[in-house]
Amino acid sequence: MLNAIEVILICLVAQAAVTDLAMRKIPNVLILSGLLLALLLHMLSGQPWAPASQWLAGTLAGFFLFLPLYLLRGMAAGDVKLMAMVGAFAGPADALRVAVLAYIIGGVMALLMLLCSGRRRDGWRNLVQIGKPLLLRSLGVPLQPVPLAPGASIGGVPYGLAVALATMVVVALAHR
Repeated sequence: MLNAIEVILICLVAQAAVTDLAMRKIPNVLILSGLLLALLLHMLSGQPWAPASQWLAGTLAGFFLFLPLYLLRGMAAGDVKLMAMVGAFAGPADALRVAVLAYIIGGVMALLMLLCSGRRRDGWRNLVQIGKPLLLRSLGVPLQPVPLAPGASIGGVPYGLAVALATMVVVALAHR
């Protein structure tokens, strides 16, 4: 049986997924209220170190697990904040599980969107344009990052849906 923290988490990520699909935006009020609610529930759990060990560590884990993809312009800031909120509820270990699964689900969604849009060539061009300087820099060649031209994006992935699906799977697997 699901506990209160899991039920509220599922409701919040479902709302984030619906909003992300409809408006391509995850509202800050949803994230902030989720973070505060998670803190309150952890404080009421009766475990003396839960706010620090679960809430704070989970929030930081969730945030920093998605931050690199945001810095590479692979996702929006709302997706990073949503993952931080999921970590606040779930704790650092489950935040890692959710993030890995969300990366996989998001990657599959991106490939399906790319194949369905008919813009495979544009997608490959963008990947080469972004990846080539990163590869050369990792080999020691000093280069400046090459940003994509405005409008070169072939579309955004509603990562809120990937995070919601991953969260639901992790919660369900915890109760099997």
